[in-house]
Amino acid sequence: MANRHLSRSIVLQTLFEWDFNGAKDVDIKEIVKRNLEEFAPGLEDDNFVFSLIGEIFKKRKSIDEIIEKAAPDWPLDKISVVDRNILRIGLTELLFGDRNQVPPKVAINESIELAKTYGGENSSKFVNGVLGAVYKEIGEPGKDETSKKKKAEEPVDVSKLPVERKGGAIVYAKRGKDVLFAFVHDVFGYWTISKGGIEEGEDEEKATIRELKEEIGLDIKIIAKLGENEYVASHPEKGKILKKVTYFLAESEYRELILEKSGGLDDAKWFQLSEIPELRIYNDIVPLITRAVEIISKKSSS
Repeated sequence: MANRHLSRSIVLQTLFEWDFNGAKDVDIKEIVKRNLEEFAPGLEDDNFVFSLIGEIFKKRKSIDEIIEKAAPDWPLDKISVVDRNILRIGLTELLFGDRNQVPPKVAINESIELAKTYGGENSSKFVNGVLGAVYKEIGEPGKDETSKKKKAEEPVDVSKLPVERKGGAIVYAKRGKDVLFAFVHDVFGYWTISKGGIEEGEDEEKATIRELKEEIGLDIKIIAKLGENEYVASHPEKGKILKKVTYFLAESEYRELILEKSGGLDDAKWFQLSEIPELRIYNDIVPLITRAVEIISKKSSS
């Protein structure tokens, strides 16, 4: 067994013991040392073990929120102890690890192997579904490096997929001479557009106004439609879903943003236009911001 795989097994064993005993505030390093002595006495390099488990505990709150977002039908306490700790390992390496040392695909595959070895009958499928969904959310880093080695995937017939509709808006407000934009920060580390679900038969604009009021506490006025986007997403239980998102430009009075408590978002802020290029933003949002700025400029000059 390769050292890294053995190391991850030791980390999983340690997390299992800690979690099974009530996730108490204990000296986790002592548990690691005991497990290393008992199950991996010949391990050449234990630095990886201590580094990985230290990062997991450092990022645990964010990681658990990501699990809840990626597997919304499975509250954290309903996921088996083994599966949720494999996910903690996999997400830590996928999102916060050194990709030169552990490429994203390796992080996912190693977690799947842990699930096959230590989990239940459906553990590997569940772990693969959750990590795969997160991988797609962050833009599939490293995909181009491995895509040539893979056989082409079967095309997806989107007409047969269940549809999930959402409405979102780039919201701006004026504060004196300044124009500010409201963005929300998700648990994947990106600043993005506030959005929410649209029920079947609902008016897109009315639903978007309602959802943004709930999510960030703003009363908005829709100014223009910026565009639409649709993409196939993977749900760990439901499988593939076609997500259709309609984006608007909206105006609001400048006021404090009140972020709705959510497992998927952890912050909301106003930004000046000059600050936006420094933000970590999803690529598909950049054209929407550009279009929004053009509309605002024309509106101001008219």
